[in-house]
Amino acid sequence: VQLQASGGGLVQAGGSLRLSCAASGRAFSTYIMGWFRQAPGKERELVAEISGDGRTTYYTDPVKGRFTITRDNAKNTVYLQMNSLRPEDTAVYYCAARSQFPYKDWGQGTQVTVSS
Repeated sequence: VQLQASGGGLVQAGGSLRLSCAASGRAFSTYIMGWFRQAPGKERELVAEISGDGRTTYYTDPVKGRFTITRDNAKNTVYLQMNSLRPEDTAVYYCAARSQFPYKDWGQGTQVTVSS
């Protein structure tokens, strides 16, 4: 599956952004989708993950209660709503897809910058 992420930008601390990831190809609903991020000098980390039917989600602890991952299988799109953004959320955000571990297909990344 090919992935195209969008929605990044510059926002002040406390603000919100919504990232989108559009997928091309068939059987989107069979893929588990994830959002990752990589800050300068740090390893890429999984931020959130959602099952194919959208019923099961996972969040890394630092974003719990602030970020929400959703998907619209009719539109082949997964979203990451980010609220109460903090400077430490600054990173390049990537969407990715997998059927099994590990994640196999990756989008190109979108920059999120949170100013203090």
